[in-house]
Amino acid sequence: MRRKPMEILIVDDQAGVRYLLEIIVREAGHRAHTAQNGMEAVSLALSIRPQLIFMDVRMPVMGGLEALGKIKAAAPEIDVIIMTAYGSEETVSQAMELGAMCCLAKPFDVNEIKEIILEYMWRKANSSSSSITAASM
Repeated sequence: MRRKPMEILIVDDQAGVRYLLEIIVREAGHRAHTAQNGMEAVSLALSIRPQLIFMDVRMPVMGGLEALGKIKAAAPEIDVIIMTAYGSEETVSQAMELGAMCCLAKPFDVNEIKEIILEYMWRKANSSSSSITAASM
């Protein structure tokens, strides 16, 4: 039995990161949407209602933590994984307080992203908890 494809939003100001994640998401059979800053992310998230968002912390216009807060306030059912190359305890703590599912350290491995998506789908199908441990920092 084939599962319904997920809508996944990828938010990063670096085009290369967006492109890489978009390829991974599509190869896994899901629909990928992209945004290059937090403002675009909020707008897209509220219009397409993705199941999952991969979002960078440091971006122009609106950063990932501010966007995370706005998205979770308007649509708490959307799960967000924060990505950062600057994984200070303060950043991770703030992201978790704002409702992030977990934080993923950059640079990341392609297989790690695939595992996160598979684990997320499995947890959604088999329990009420969507907490991911594979990507925790």
